[in-house]
Amino acid sequence: QLQLVESGGGLVQPGGSLRLSCTASKFTLDYSAIGWFRQAPGKEREGVSYISVSDGSTYYADSVKGRFTISRDNAKNTVYLQMNSLKPEDTAVYYCAAGPGWGSKVPIDGREYDYWGQGTQVTVSS
Repeated sequence: QLQLVESGGGLVQPGGSLRLSCTASKFTLDYSAIGWFRQAPGKEREGVSYISVSDGSTYYADSVKGRFTISRDNAKNTVYLQMNSLKPEDTAVYYCAAGPGWGSKVPIDGREYDYWGQGTQVTVSS
């Protein structure tokens, strides 16, 4: 059983920054893909960014490219999402999830992720 815990959400003004953390009970090659997803009220879940914890390959949705950075610290079993230049449309509950990866390849469909954290609220508002 793999457990994931997110932290770092909060209220921030437009243009501000937040760093989310996702700490896993363990990193495993069976679940080497870590993804950040978000869901806003009344909207479908959206994939934001993904990382392979085995080789560090990263992927971003077009909506966050250039503003968000995903990284990992394998010694701490933690994946980070640095979010800069935040916009009101970034407001959502953010979830991290673990799924099967294959080297540098990670799934982008949330349905392929098996383990999910409880989510952390990010609100961007003045």
